[in-house]
Amino acid sequence: MTMDFLGDHPALDMLNTVVQVQGEAVDGWRSGADVADWLARAGYLPSGAAMADFSGLPGLLEEARALRELVRKLVARRKDGLAMETVDLAALNAALAQGRRHMELAAGDDNALALRPVYAAGTARQVLAPLAEAAAELLAGDFTLVKHCENPDCTLWFADRTKSHRRRWCSMAICGNRHKVASFRSRRAG
Repeated sequence: MTMDFLGDHPALDMLNTVVQVQGEAVDGWRSGADVADWLARAGYLPSGAAMADFSGLPGLLEEARALRELVRKLVARRKDGLAMETVDLAALNAALAQGRRHMELAAGDDNALALRPVYAAGTARQVLAPLAEAAAELLAGDFTLVKHCENPDCTLWFADRTKSHRRRWCSMAICGNRHKVASFRSRRAG
């Protein structure tokens, strides 16, 4: 069970592949196939590639989990305002170094030309390199909009892209609704 794509940023969506269910952490990435499926839905597999081409890639599950936990640690440190110069960035830089890519010119449906990056995808680390890039861009960018859900039982992160920047919940339909129901019950009881 995952809360895919509530984070409004691929690196935060990656963190959100671990959720709390009745107080227990549940990992949505239980196999290489789970990771490949998530990467395909997130648009991180090479165009035209089938998920099955990557689900059996050696080390994909282990490398994906390691990247996720590294990014989780870095996001939490950055959000807590801790000095980033004291953080060992070597592991993320090593993941970024796997990003062998070249640019490709492609024609779109409307005959417009577009330039897009094409990544090497022969190893698990190469497949994950674009996700490592997204995480590095998040960490190096404006971090004021990165938030943790205000539900104390929730572990999800999101980028607050609302106009007022007052988003409080990973999902209004899930945690926001739970808060509203609890508030309503509290008012009725009091």
